[in-house]
Amino acid sequence: MTTLLNIVKQHKAGNENGIYSVCSAHPLVLEAAILQAKQDQSPLLIEATSNQVDQFGGYTGMLPADFRDFVLGLAEQHGFATDQLILGGDHLGPNRWQGESAEDAMAKADVLIETYVAAGFTKIHLDCSMSCAGDPIPLTDDIVAARAARLAKIAEATAIQHFGTADNLTYVVGTEVPVPGGEAEDLHDVQPTSPEAARQTIQAHQDAFAAAGLDCWQRVVGLVVQPGVEFDHSSVCDYKPEAAVELSKVVNDFEHMIFEAHSTDYQAPDNYGHLVRDHFAILKVGPQLTFAMREALYALCAIEDEIIPEAQRSQLRAVVEQVMLAKPDNWAKYYHGTDAEQKFARSCSFSDRIRYYWTDETIQSAVDKLFANLSHDMPLALISQYLPEAYIALRRGEIANDPKAFVINKIQKNVLEVYARACKF
Repeated sequence: MTTLLNIVKQHKAGNENGIYSVCSAHPLVLEAAILQAKQDQSPLLIEATSNQVDQFGGYTGMLPADFRDFVLGLAEQHGFATDQLILGGDHLGPNRWQGESAEDAMAKADVLIETYVAAGFTKIHLDCSMSCAGDPIPLTDDIVAARAARLAKIAEATAIQHFGTADNLTYVVGTEVPVPGGEAEDLHDVQPTSPEAARQTIQAHQDAFAAAGLDCWQRVVGLVVQPGVEFDHSSVCDYKPEAAVELSKVVNDFEHMIFEAHSTDYQAPDNYGHLVRDHFAILKVGPQLTFAMREALYALCAIEDEIIPEAQRSQLRAVVEQVMLAKPDNWAKYYHGTDAEQKFARSCSFSDRIRYYWTDETIQSAVDKLFANLSHDMPLALISQYLPEAYIALRRGEIANDPKAFVINKIQKNVLEVYARACKF
């Protein structure tokens, strides 16, 4: 039995456990996740989205095999057992090619699934919910499910071809979230998925899998639904258990299924335990991880301003702003308002569109200079003022007086430890 199947089995037995999914390709975030899982002696689920990684490179420039090697290299570097590592593919389907005909987009989705599975990704989110050129809007459940079954059939065949078995594959179906990349508009109120819609989605996929001759329905472990959690640029919709009572009961009728909750970032800490208890036990987190990273980097900039002569500073904040203004494609259609409001959002939006820019060579050079400038012991008083979590960890002897260690600590303390506690790690 795979690690993920075992987690689901334990949850269905009443253990109120779960697993969080790290959806990021940034090396500092991934290092933090690996160190957290090593500390907890827990499994670690890391997922790449179809926007980040695909057969053409995605926005990271990585193929699925490249991403796999990248993550495995970090795990080996930190002595984390790879048999505890689960690689997942998120929103795998025609999302990247919605402007093309369904025939052409699905042909590319076929290859996308094949490259992910051949690279050793074992948790596959089949997401064919988006309409392509010429499709009805919205798609019916039957069309979505039939396309998902088509991709599952390719996944099963690919796994058998490359690994001799498909037993290690698990699937998640459905979608009740914004497209990868986040909300473009402000939130008001988010309603949970109706129980009837959840059951209909499950039934449509079960029927489609059967019609396709697939024998893997017992490895469909998750259904993506909206439990009533979301965030936008400046606000968060917190989980309200009373609003999701009836939805929560749906998976009681399916012995191998739990819910997968996307966009759980920025919830109040207690909410994560409530989500897991209510069977939303696969918790996806993405932008909050790089948001915490950005907070730490900009706190380091404040320390740099205090102790490094101006001519020698990294000017990281100014560099990021210059690059984002010169290359607005990843934020301009999301951030509106006055010039001042847009400037604030570029750095501080919960949607964290800044995460698309950290791989820029100019920005990375500024980060490297920031780390070099602060590589000698930073004054304790300034660490206490700007990075209080790091100050406590440093005084306890848990981390070194090192800028990279401070960034990783921020990601762990502010985000990963909260998720780990909720998942009973």
